[in-house]
Amino acid sequence: MKNDSKERSPEKKKQGVSRRAFLRGAGMTTAGTVALASGMLSFKAAEPAPPKTAVLGPGETEVRFVVNGQQRTLWIEPRTTLADALREHLHLTGTKVVCDRGSCSACTVWLDGKPVNSCMTLAVDVEGGEVTTVEGLAKNGELHPVQEAFIEHDASMCGYCTPGMVMSCAGLLERNPNPTLDDVKLATSGNLCRCGTYPKVFDATLAAAKKMKK
Repeated sequence: MKNDSKERSPEKKKQGVSRRAFLRGAGMTTAGTVALASGMLSFKAAEPAPPKTAVLGPGETEVRFVVNGQQRTLWIEPRTTLADALREHLHLTGTKVVCDRGSCSACTVWLDGKPVNSCMTLAVDVEGGEVTTVEGLAKNGELHPVQEAFIEHDASMCGYCTPGMVMSCAGLLERNPNPTLDDVKLATSGNLCRCGTYPKVFDATLAAAKKMKK
C-alpha cells in the first residue's frame, strides 16, 4: 500500500492548481492592477488645468452692445439686468418691468432678433449683441405696422403689457409674415394681460400682417 501511494502522489501534483499557486497568482494580478491604476491616476493628475474663467465684479464693469441701431457703452454692476440697463442707464422707459421674474413678458425686447424677457437677462451677457426695444420699432418717424394696428383696434387698455405685446407680435411677423390665429396665440402665450384684451391683440396682429404684404 505504501508503494502505491508513493506512485500516485506525482499524479496529484499534476492535476489543477495548488492553493498556494492560486494565491500567489491572484496577488500578482492585484499588484499589477493597482500599479496600472496608479499610473492612470498620475497621468490624469499631470493633465493641464482648465483655463480660468474671468470673474466680473463686485464693482462696475464695461459692457458694449448695440441698442436700436446705436453702439452703446455702459459701466454697470454685473448683477444689472438688461431691463434696468435700458430703463435706468439709457432712459429707454418703453420697456416695462412688471413682475420682475419672467412670468408676464411685459419687459420683452429683441436680442439679436429674438424676443427675450429683459428682466431675466443680465446686461453683461448681452456684450456684443444687438438689442431692439419698442422705441426702436418706428422708422423715420413712422410707427411699425403692429403699433399702428394696436391703435386702430384699441388693443391696449391699462398699457402695462402693451410694449411687451407689441414686441412679441412684431417679432412673430418678422419670422412669419403669414401667421394664423393660432400662430399669434402661441407667440403671445407668455404675455400676460390682466385686462383681458387678447382678442383685440390677435385682431391687430393679423391686420398688421395683411398691411405689411401690400
